[in-house]
Amino acid sequence: MPAPHRVVIVAFPGVELLDITGPAEVFSVASRVSEGGFPGYSVQVATEDGAPVATSSGLRVHSDLRLDEVTGRVDTLLVSGAVAHPEGGGVQAVVDPVVTDWLRTAAPRAGRTGSVCAGAHLLAAAGLLDGRTATTHWLTAAQLAAAHPEVDVDPDPIFIRSGPVWTCAGITSGMDMALAMVAEDHGQALALATARMMVMYVKRSGGQSQFSVPLSVRAPAEDRIGELRRWITEHPDADLSAEALAQRLSLSTRHFSRLFAQRTGTTPAAYVESARLEAARRLLEESDAGLPQVATASGLGSLQTLHRCFQRHLETTPAEYRRRFR
Repeated sequence: MPAPHRVVIVAFPGVELLDITGPAEVFSVASRVSEGGFPGYSVQVATEDGAPVATSSGLRVHSDLRLDEVTGRVDTLLVSGAVAHPEGGGVQAVVDPVVTDWLRTAAPRAGRTGSVCAGAHLLAAAGLLDGRTATTHWLTAAQLAAAHPEVDVDPDPIFIRSGPVWTCAGITSGMDMALAMVAEDHGQALALATARMMVMYVKRSGGQSQFSVPLSVRAPAEDRIGELRRWITEHPDADLSAEALAQRLSLSTRHFSRLFAQRTGTTPAAYVESARLEAARRLLEESDAGLPQVATASGLGSLQTLHRCFQRHLETTPAEYRRRFR
């Protein structure tokens, strides 16, 4: 039987613990549930000097080898991520210079290379994402795009594959990406068995959104606008015109529209369309409803509107979306 598929996960001080252990557990479980049907996965953790590293949670992760000891064939090379919290507020991705320099020579030798969460910033700094589409945690996506204009940053999907390079979003999405890698290596049946063993939501394919529409705007959940947003997502097929929504809050249409934009950073019409698109996506993923029924139930109304909405926001058709994610 061939040698096990070698996975090397690179860690450095301050990394997110689940960036390391999440993918590692997926590969480990896949090896166990295969019952010897394939060589399995061999997972190693590499650090700069081979010493244990403290993660962001305070727990320490032991290393199997130093970076300069990573020789020979590496089938999958993964880079974990870390974020800092500057005194002025916000979140900033950490770019470890030692790991970045090492990646420039090590990554081309790997069969495929991937990053978990803010690890994408290290891949970009090493030049590995130039000319590619990539994602990262939505909190640091703007930083990635500003620092690396040569990278096409898409902050929405939970993971993206661009040739031999994979990038994924926040923390737990590293497990989704690893599961997709298992499917690519050994088929969907093993990936499904692995997901079942781990009680994972196997449907989270890469093109799905990092977060739902209610989480994508900044309005406080406890105010009247927050309550209205929740009502909108629960009733996408209702009359959601600005006039009708203003009436629900006993406000004039003009005052309501201005207040909604102030509290959420978007217009009522844009929010309603996003909520209806999300409802349509969920119906396509989880039900057997025909496209006319999906258009009606999601509030988009007609097939033409459904198609236009998917083309404008997702650059695909509803039928193709269902084929990919059903």
